[in-house]
Amino acid sequence: MNNSLPGGTWTLGDLDVTRFGYGAMQLAGPWVMGPPADHDGAIAVLREAVALGITHIDTADAYGPRFTNELIKEALHPYPASLHIVTKVGAVRDEQGGWPPARDPDSLRRAVHDNLETLGLETLDVVNLRLGNAEGPQPGSVAEAFGTLAELRRQGLIRHLGVSNATAEQVAEAQAIAPIVCVQNLYNLAHRDDDELIGTLAAQGIAYVPFFPLGGFSPLQSAALTSVADRLASTPMSVALAWLLQRSPNILLIPGTSSIAHLRENVTGAGLSLSADDLAELDKIGR
Repeated sequence: MNNSLPGGTWTLGDLDVTRFGYGAMQLAGPWVMGPPADHDGAIAVLREAVALGITHIDTADAYGPRFTNELIKEALHPYPASLHIVTKVGAVRDEQGGWPPARDPDSLRRAVHDNLETLGLETLDVVNLRLGNAEGPQPGSVAEAFGTLAELRRQGLIRHLGVSNATAEQVAEAQAIAPIVCVQNLYNLAHRDDDELIGTLAAQGIAYVPFFPLGGFSPLQSAALTSVADRLASTPMSVALAWLLQRSPNILLIPGTSSIAHLRENVTGAGLSLSADDLAELDKIGR
């Protein structure tokens, strides 16, 4: 395993992964629908991620749908023993590009089997249950949905479980049903509602994986971020990634890109060392 990647490694249950991972969402077409505009380029990005030493790829069969998983399989199967793929269930795609929930037991079982098929696996390393909606986490019990995934785990189809877009109460409810190894929520310099949850999870040895670490479809922008980046002769996005890695040791990064050059830039940028003054200036953004 390449320990030269920024942040070193973390253990998801019994799986050692690089804290700097890769999110495959952007490999699908516009708005995560349809095939990529550049099929060969998408394959090349996935292979470059593994060549760089990344051992944590995040995906979902709903991306495309199916196209992203099929690209991963085409590019990387049979998978290196060190590579671990994390997928997500609990939502599907409609013809308008929406993400309607699909968390009833039959839909979840079908989604797990779809992921197994499209990725070419007999067991999924980690499956996150996607909760809430496009507006963010929503209150409500996760017992039936998470219990369904826990049963699939007992059957050997899933190795480890996590939750995504979840409230702290839902995280606790899921943990009472089966162990979780990660929580994947919206978090970045400007969106820091989960500050307390990150600390709680760190104390339990559970990973926190921020989605949209760079702001998503609306990239992060702030005078403080630009100021620190200029001082370090770097880019705002590199500083934002480095800040996340220094924020807490249980934070794992899954920035996505469809460009090899951008992938390499992300890896290099995340290795920035931020001083106490840098951190203090950046800390003001989300307060």
